[in-house]
Amino acid sequence: MGLHLALGSLLLFLGTYGTCIGFLQENCTNNDLLVSNVFTVPGDVAMLHSTLYADVFSFTTVPYNISWYDAKTGREISNQTGRILVLEDTLWFLNVTLEDQGEYVTILRTPSQCYSQAINLAVNLPGAGECGRPKKVNIMFTNGVTNCLSCRLRDSIRILDSYNITSSIRWYKGCDPIVDGTDGYTYMDMAKLKIDRVKPNHTDNYTCTLTFTLGGITGSLSGTIDARVKDYFLTPQMYKPAHEIIKEHMGSSFSKECLVFVPGGGTLSVTIVWLVRGAFIGTTDRVYTSKTRQWRQDVPRKGVWLQRLLMISELKEEDFHINYTCRALTDSYSPGEYFTLLPADPNIILPIGLGFGGVMVLAISGVIFYYLFKVDIVLWFRRTCPLLYTNKDLDGKLYDAYVAYPRTCSAGFSQDVEAFALHTLPQVLEKACGYKLFIAGRDCLPGQAIVDSVEENIQASRRLFLLYTASTFTSKRHTSSSSSNNVSKNSDSSDIKTTDSRGDTSHDGSEDDCSDTRQQLECVAAMHRVLLEGTLKVVLVEMEEIPPAQLALFPESVRHLRKKQGAVCWWKTLRPRQRRRTCTGGREDKEKGGQDTRLSPSLSPSSRFWKEMRYHMPVRGKRTMYPERTALLNL
Repeated sequence: MGLHLALGSLLLFLGTYGTCIGFLQENCTNNDLLVSNVFTVPGDVAMLHSTLYADVFSFTTVPYNISWYDAKTGREISNQTGRILVLEDTLWFLNVTLEDQGEYVTILRTPSQCYSQAINLAVNLPGAGECGRPKKVNIMFTNGVTNCLSCRLRDSIRILDSYNITSSIRWYKGCDPIVDGTDGYTYMDMAKLKIDRVKPNHTDNYTCTLTFTLGGITGSLSGTIDARVKDYFLTPQMYKPAHEIIKEHMGSSFSKECLVFVPGGGTLSVTIVWLVRGAFIGTTDRVYTSKTRQWRQDVPRKGVWLQRLLMISELKEEDFHINYTCRALTDSYSPGEYFTLLPADPNIILPIGLGFGGVMVLAISGVIFYYLFKVDIVLWFRRTCPLLYTNKDLDGKLYDAYVAYPRTCSAGFSQDVEAFALHTLPQVLEKACGYKLFIAGRDCLPGQAIVDSVEENIQASRRLFLLYTASTFTSKRHTSSSSSNNVSKNSDSSDIKTTDSRGDTSHDGSEDDCSDTRQQLECVAAMHRVLLEGTLKVVLVEMEEIPPAQLALFPESVRHLRKKQGAVCWWKTLRPRQRRRTCTGGREDKEKGGQDTRLSPSLSPSSRFWKEMRYHMPVRGKRTMYPERTALLNL
């Protein structure tokens, strides 16, 4: 019987020993890198959480089980009412004692694999007068800046939520509970505590306590933060970059400035870094950053400027379409801004500018060319394209132009002007060019009344040439004669007009045709038709140079017409080329040299004067004129 008892005791010992060392004899993969530490104090709840199922295999598709073992004894840990609770990957000590300190091993088994992980539970007694954990996390507050404290128990809160276990958070400053919404403290989501405008007296230990009920026991977890306030700068302010999109050409060099201003004063502990795709930009032969440059300023705002450059010696395709971030790293807040680098669009501004400039140069050159050679261009066009112009032979007019000039015994009479009207004009315009002129001193019918003659022949003419000299409209004799024939000068318009009716004044001799009456009637009729009716084109032919003082005495209608369309100047053909005068401006040009010697006038139709005369003459077109249509072109 004694032998049987001895054998039974030996078998029980061997079975117990096998159980104790069983997990040590298993060929499990030891995840030494996953060894972690959990710190607690006596009386608190301690939570040991295994991460094997998430780190080493796909737990959603492979069946598994998890066991917990005490490394000191080798025994598997099971539930103990009021003391220990095993919830798969989590081991809970509901009331920690100093004896619970030690290493605990969690083993995860699958049908084909085995993994182990060790977690160390450290139980420390708090120091005298301390209400928090001995193991603290140190952070620095910035004086005058709003800061946030994050509870270190967010993993515990998440695990409790996964089991639908209600929990609550309470913050303590030292040993005093913090009331939400008082003294600048605000409880926030994600177990955070906000402190508005930190002051030096906020330096203290802050303990976050998580209270919950588990396994019939109400317990708590705690984490302590040792917060100190430093008299330093405010939150860094990012100036560059600023959410920019920058376009650069492939292959070009590039640099970008990171500029940060840190208001305040004290010991600077801000680091400027450049990041791309979340990683720090290192130093290579092509991409590198400069050293951080800093300088202080006192006005207008006290603080420190920080600058660091990002430099790329040659842009390549992989440098584009990504964000480059500059971040100011501090103890509690790390603001950052970024820019995006894109390839530059093709440079089309230069070719567009050159094209537009070329068009403008051509347009301006064309305008200048046309202005200088307008007469020649128009005459060439009339000569080469006569079919574009209407044949005027059927318009009911007898003459191409009516020639009015100062005749014998009238104001401004000149033998040279008379010779020009009676001989030179017909020789060129009639004989050489084929036009038909009405010349008063040559073509008047004997005994015809002056008014009838002037009216009928102007009506029968397509143009009117008004030949005048400096004294044509300003002679006292002209004024006296006009007064004797009931012709007055309108004081408002300075125009000369007659008060005779069409039948009141009549002359029956050819001598009267050269009187002032005819000259006045011609002028009045011409101005009336050109300015009021618009039925006649009057061409001013200036026989001699008109001084400005003499021009001021001209009738206003003549001056207006001269200013509007200019005059064809015969006197220019009598001057040497070295002296040039304007015909329309009324001002004498400066002499550029040469003597004022008279030259023989040119009678060639291709000379400048006769080209201008032909330019003002009616177009001798060949196109048939239809009453219901208008001319296509009338240059």
